[in-house]
Amino acid sequence: MVDGGLAELHTHLGGSVASDIMWSLAHEQGIALPVRDFWEFDRLVTVSDPRGVPNLDALDQIYHLSELIQSSPLAVERSVHAAIGGAYRSQQITTLELRFNPMKRNRGGERDLDHIILAAIRGLDRASLEYPQVRAGLILMMDRTFTADQNMVVVEKAIRYQPRGIVGIDIAGPRPGGARYDYTQIREHVELARDAGLGVTIHCGEEGAQYGVEELGEVVESLRPDRIGHGILAAREPVLMDAIRTADITLEICPTSNLLTKALASEDEVRNTFRTFVEHGVPFTIATDGPEMMRTHLRDEFELLVRIGALEREQLPIANERGHEASFVRREPVLPAA
Repeated sequence: MVDGGLAELHTHLGGSVASDIMWSLAHEQGIALPVRDFWEFDRLVTVSDPRGVPNLDALDQIYHLSELIQSSPLAVERSVHAAIGGAYRSQQITTLELRFNPMKRNRGGERDLDHIILAAIRGLDRASLEYPQVRAGLILMMDRTFTADQNMVVVEKAIRYQPRGIVGIDIAGPRPGGARYDYTQIREHVELARDAGLGVTIHCGEEGAQYGVEELGEVVESLRPDRIGHGILAAREPVLMDAIRTADITLEICPTSNLLTKALASEDEVRNTFRTFVEHGVPFTIATDGPEMMRTHLRDEFELLVRIGALEREQLPIANERGHEASFVRREPVLPAA
């Protein structure tokens, strides 16, 4: 369907590690799990019901357990290493970006934040030695429930460790109190990261009805990111799609995840969303959001889109190549022939 290596730009570390590895990590660290049977645990750390979860808040509960298990240098290093190796072995992914929030993995300050980040970098380095075919990088995430100062610490750490494999920043998380989120409050954070040469991607426009549409417009106008995580609500607004296209912002769309979280209510909505973006020339890539948690893989996403008529087969390599090109991981320079 797609020859050569695949590009996966939107996957969370908490959703990218196989449940058997997470199970072992929990036991190695002496974490008190709510269940004692592996298969019950597997259902806790994945979206095991094919009908999905009621909403994004329910998904956050799954992430909470994953973040707890990954809250040590040992666990973070092994998780990054496993995610990169697994992506290449199972899907031949050769451009991969893993995103995670280090502050949600230091147990409220009990663990040193630098140790957590450096552990992730060690995992990246180990995987790069074992899988030299893969261009991989790490994205550090801010959170909508954090204070401006907390989010600034994340950005400052991303800048500090940029030479070691941190390639970008992001923000996600639930809206405080369910209210519309004011993205202008992280404008300084974004500009600082951009000026330092980091890529900027913003979770936005996944859900929230009119709130989500308004937030999306604000992000495009005020933050001017390189990419937007999800952004599917833009399909409702031709003016917004034109703005995204004009700004050359690439959307990272995760079809199965959007179905499982009810962000898109049906395969018909998935089809209509993709066809609308194609019609309006909106740049997008295809991703999983977290293959292990969502019980999917990148090639499954491609098959889904073709099966439901969202994309033609010949459009898949175009979207995949756009992923390679839009990645924050720099391509290796081609040396001139001697």
